Amino acid sequence: MPADGLTDGLTDGPADGAMDVARVVRRNYAALVRLLVLRLVLALGLCALPVVLVRLGVPNVFAVWLLTVAGMFVAAFTFYRLGYGIRVARCARVLRHYPLEFHTRVSKKGEKWTRYGNVFTVRVSTRGRHGAPLMKAVNAAGRRCWPQGLDGGVWVAGDLPFGGVMVAPDGDAMLFLKPADWDKLAPQRAQAGAERVERAERAGLTQKTTRAWMMRPGA
Repeated sequence: MPADGLTDGLTDGPADGAMDVARVVRRNYAALVRLLVLRLVLALGLCALPVVLVRLGVPNVFAVWLLTVAGMFVAAFTFYRLGYGIRVARCARVLRHYPLEFHTRVSKKGEKWTRYGNVFTVRVSTRGRHGAPLMKAVNAAGRRCWPQGLDGGVWVAGDLPFGGVMVAPDGDAMLFLKPADWDKLAPQRAQAGAERVERAERAGLTQKTTRAWMMRPGA
């Protein structure tokens, strides 16, 4: 992907007249908050349900209070994902330094479940171009499902030998990208000029990221 051009920050207007970058980031922050709030509500409900059931006449037995234990696990997992599952800020950092460019093809080659989130193997390419690398992708807002509406192409920002961001055409889904085989693309990164490397460093894309740690901050 070309690495020329630099956006100094997120703007309220659409990028290149096609995609509103700031709106994409806001939507994904909102989706992340909704996900966390929903899980916290579920956790609180499970913790409170035994008290309600006992007051309604259900026998006060150990099995009823197991719901509280389940609620505590949901709450703990929610805070765990809060620490290890947030990628929106990381994607926003990439978007501050790279413009979005449209790619006409994206294909999902595989999918792996991890405790940090589902990690997809994808190939993002443009018709008429060959040699697009395999990439690992995770949903920035913590969703586990593969986004809908990608058949017609996606918006991508970044420098694929280092990584980047993939945005669905409707702007509702944003995925963080890293090379599926980091070492395989080492020659391409080595041949990158100083300007490209410096830009990737500013965007936070120069560190190796394995599949298992795709959702961890700083990985």
